[in-house]
Amino acid sequence: MAASNGDARVRVTDLEKHFPISKGLFRKSTDFVHAVDGVSFEIKAGESLGLVGESGCGKTTTGRMLVKLDDATDGTIFIRDAETDEMIDVTEVKTKVEQKEFRKNVQMIFQDPYESMNPRRTIFDIVAEPLVVQNIGTTEEREERVIDLLRLVGLTPPEPFLFRYPHELSGGQRQRIAIARALVMEPAFVVADEPTSMLDVSIRISIMRLMLELAEKLGVTYLYITHDLAVARYMCDRIAVMYLGKIVEMGPTEELLANPMHPYTRALLSAVPVPDPSYKRPDVEIEGGVARAVNPAPECRFLARCPFAVEQCRTATHPELYDRGSEHFVACHLVGSDGEWHGSERSVLELRS
Repeated sequence: MAASNGDARVRVTDLEKHFPISKGLFRKSTDFVHAVDGVSFEIKAGESLGLVGESGCGKTTTGRMLVKLDDATDGTIFIRDAETDEMIDVTEVKTKVEQKEFRKNVQMIFQDPYESMNPRRTIFDIVAEPLVVQNIGTTEEREERVIDLLRLVGLTPPEPFLFRYPHELSGGQRQRIAIARALVMEPAFVVADEPTSMLDVSIRISIMRLMLELAEKLGVTYLYITHDLAVARYMCDRIAVMYLGKIVEMGPTEELLANPMHPYTRALLSAVPVPDPSYKRPDVEIEGGVARAVNPAPECRFLARCPFAVEQCRTATHPELYDRGSEHFVACHLVGSDGEWHGSERSVLELRS
């Protein structure tokens, strides 16, 4: 990990989340799903970090722990409070009073806007609910605030939307409502869990552009969770690639995409569609299927699928994230401190083809 920065909004160190899968009436669980296993990263104020990986790699679980929807098994999460400018230890936020104060500073935008809204409540009730919970403003002041937010997220004129219900809106409109609800308390940090994956392609770009504009206007810091590297490139300043609960590569967006070092990152890039029928995509070999995250062995998590694995990969523990230059971190035994590939000559040619 890089040295801690004084302007960090979020600092996560050795974060773990293990889910028990078997236990008897009179004995403790012995088998655990290692959903998140030793994850560390920082996000600067005003920055957007993209957390990328395939389904089941631990992206959403990481996001849920950051907003206190799930408790961490181990590790630390510090988020800087916007008012006091002090780093708050999320794992120590336990009482209802502490959680209520915490929610002012941190919010989450969920993947499915319809599932995250009460269908029996009006749009005004949904967006104003955080204000009611925090006992902020009168009814008239809350209505004025909600109208301002609806206008800000592009629902104009806002008044006709106030007393509609979620089922009366389109998917794009519902996601704009979800964004308005997340921002009504003016949080400094927002976890966005694939907020455009449930939307039609035609309106995804408008939602992403809206989120970028709001981040700049309101000074919001994002953890943006996605499986789409193209979306991450558009939305994020830096990208962290996850595989089976571990971050295997992390760096500035353009640097990571132009110079991917981990075999799994290259495999993800090979799956990104290219709008050119004459383009011939290079083959990237991925062996087998995703391994089970139940009591995983200590060696490299990508070992079973890596076509370049050598004896060191089989005998050593999972590699740590090391800076290979330009704040480009990689967890691979075959990528040296100089950022050069240290595998066989055949592996070099395959990796760079």
